[in-house]
Amino acid sequence: MTKSAASIIDHTLLKPETTKEQVLELCREAAEYGFASVCVNPTWVKTCAEELKNSNAKVCTVIGFPLGANTPEVKAFETKDAIKNGAEEVDMVLNIGALKDGSLELVEQDMRAVQEAAEGKALTKVILETCLLTDDEKRTACSIAVKAGLDFVKTSTGFSFGAATVEDVKLMREAVGDKAGVKASGGVKTKEDAQAMIDAGATRIGASAGVAIVKGEESSSDY
Repeated sequence: MTKSAASIIDHTLLKPETTKEQVLELCREAAEYGFASVCVNPTWVKTCAEELKNSNAKVCTVIGFPLGANTPEVKAFETKDAIKNGAEEVDMVLNIGALKDGSLELVEQDMRAVQEAAEGKALTKVILETCLLTDDEKRTACSIAVKAGLDFVKTSTGFSFGAATVEDVKLMREAVGDKAGVKASGGVKTKEDAQAMIDAGATRIGASAGVAIVKGEESSSDY
């Protein structure tokens, strides 16, 4: 990985104990290394938008995070509020239970609520939490995401028991074809990890180890 490869990394900090100084450092690193975005919880969006206003790095936030069990109406409100505060990308969590129940209309409604709230204002991604899904469920979720018009499908929140795998990235890339991007997130800690995900079809990487990845160092980060 080279420094230019930083341009596909969402530099991520989503831990609940995150402080303002840590967020500001995340922004400084994003500007210095040329990361695609900083990915933060909604409470930090306004801070990041102000800090990065003279940078090419975008502000990404999470919606319905980390469980995905909010209603579509709540997710739509979260999306609008985040965009008002300066978010340019939103990563929503799939309604996992609805998918597993076969309530596919609700799954689509959930995704469309966020997509419509963000239309023309922010890039949209849906987090599948692949460790909780069967391969058929992953394919179904990808198909619905494409139908609903989302820009990316994403592997993981980093808060469940599993993270991104090469196999899941390959499956998701095959499922969406060229109709959506694929974001590998969770457990990507080294440049080798990141390169493996890119080779499998990922077009975006979500990691808190962005600096270590670009510099070719080891990281103890768990996201």
